[in-house]
Amino acid sequence: MEKYDELSLHSQDIDECMHLDKYPCHEVCKNVPGSYQCECQPGFNGDATVENGCAKTNLGLTIGIGVVSGAGLLAMAFGAVILTRKINNRRAKMLRQRFFNQNRGHLLQQLVSQNADIAERMIIPLAELENATNKFDESREIGGGGHGTVYKGILSDLHVVAIKKSKVSIQREIDEFINEVAILSQINHRNVVKLFGCRLETEMPLLVYEFISNGTLYHHLHVEGPLSLSWEDRLRIATKTARALGYLHSAVSFPIIHRDIKSHNILLDGSLTTKVSNFGASRCIPAEQAGVTTVIQGTLGYLDPMYSYTGRLTEKSDVFSFGVVLIELLTRKKPYSYRSPENDGLIAHFTALLAHDNLGHILDPQVMEEGGEEVQQVAVLAVACVKLKAEERPTMRHVEMTLENIQSLFLQQEVLQSMTNKKSKENHVSRSYPANEGTSMESTGQYSLEEEYLLSSRYPR
Repeated sequence: MEKYDELSLHSQDIDECMHLDKYPCHEVCKNVPGSYQCECQPGFNGDATVENGCAKTNLGLTIGIGVVSGAGLLAMAFGAVILTRKINNRRAKMLRQRFFNQNRGHLLQQLVSQNADIAERMIIPLAELENATNKFDESREIGGGGHGTVYKGILSDLHVVAIKKSKVSIQREIDEFINEVAILSQINHRNVVKLFGCRLETEMPLLVYEFISNGTLYHHLHVEGPLSLSWEDRLRIATKTARALGYLHSAVSFPIIHRDIKSHNILLDGSLTTKVSNFGASRCIPAEQAGVTTVIQGTLGYLDPMYSYTGRLTEKSDVFSFGVVLIELLTRKKPYSYRSPENDGLIAHFTALLAHDNLGHILDPQVMEEGGEEVQQVAVLAVACVKLKAEERPTMRHVEMTLENIQSLFLQQEVLQSMTNKKSKENHVSRSYPANEGTSMESTGQYSLEEEYLLSSRYPR
């Protein structure tokens, strides 16, 4: 019992505020169970257990300091955002400049300095190209290979374009891209693909061409089945291609050698109009020079053997490659893979068969059926183009004029054949249903005038 009373005595709470000699407090003292609180009076702040430890509080100053501090922090944050944005913009600008220099943009600047119109139409904003291709979505891909991807897009001016984007940042590929800009920006010919513009301030340069809807000559020619392009179409495509090359060689300020003429680089639109493309390997040659020495570049099967052997590039190198295309049009054989029973390549076998007047063994049956004597003339021209010695080959202007004459002959024969068939049908009708002499004479006179008109309209005077 005594022990219990002792525990109760110890558990009783002591009011420390009543014993300030032991528990110091110089301001407001509040007793709490087991302890006490010593606080400054309202409006004061500090340590109330120490004499004069409380000081009057300036609430306005505190609030002011808080507001100023908050505003300062906000200003610092806003300034940091602006500074970060400026730094990022500067970095982006420096990166674009680095890509521009890496992509040899100084060549484009030289073009711009010579012709201000090029600046307006050749440099296309990246945002425009991203919008045109839905940010280069895979669904917009229409072709490509090991060196790049081609996307179909629609620009804001509603032009349908093909956008070529390099896959790898290889200096040679970049050089070819810029070379194409330099050449195509100065060419305007209906049988040469049109370059709308470019973008060089990206890691991979972008080129923007007119969109050619109907694929390449190669894919039209080498289809499965016995029938391909008609002989009339093949002859027209050959003539237009020769016209484009003749223009490049002799109608521009600096002769341009394409250096990679092949059926893959001859595009066709919906009406089979020819468009020569892919000028990445092309070279300009000053008018006073007969040729230049370069690193060998071209496609196996189409490559000029003299250029391959000497490294000297001339206009006759394009003539050789075009001659191979003519043989390809005549035979529907692939120049890079064809082998005769004697293991000869396409050019050697074709040349030998022509020399022995035995072309029937290699000509495309469709050409033999649809063509006439002009097939032999085209074959002779093709063999002249692929002569081993460059000086023995004709110029592209000569090839162009020869093909135009051959095409005119073919069209003339087509018109005459059509007239003959029509006359035959009319004679058959006349014999079945005889008319009086007056009517017959009038009919004969009218037909003669019609024939004269049709013939004269197909040929230049």
